[in-house]
Amino acid sequence: MSENIIETKSFDFAVRIVHLYKHLTKTKREFVMAKQLLRCGTSIGANVAEGEKGQSKADFNAKMNIAMKEANETYYWLRLLHRTGYLNDKEFLSMQKDIREILAIITAICKKTNI
Repeated sequence: MSENIIETKSFDFAVRIVHLYKHLTKTKREFVMAKQLLRCGTSIGANVAEGEKGQSKADFNAKMNIAMKEANETYYWLRLLHRTGYLNDKEFLSMQKDIREILAIITAICKKTNI
């Protein structure tokens, strides 16, 4: 069985989000934005996984579109946390690289399958 790149990347990203959430709540004492980031950042992979096991092409498309929305929201919260000083440049740039890559892959999947 071949590796599903977007499933792997979105799962690995969710793991990073969980660790970032722990960091933000324990060391920065930031809870509200961190919780928002946790919810949408882990939801990307959950929707990808659900879409992969979808009952139909329409179900797959719907889940991938939700994953794209969650990825966009995740990027928003990362930018906001960076701009407000909760994430330093190194932390932000590392996460930004991953979320941009995930967004590019999911966007390509959505464009290809929504035809």
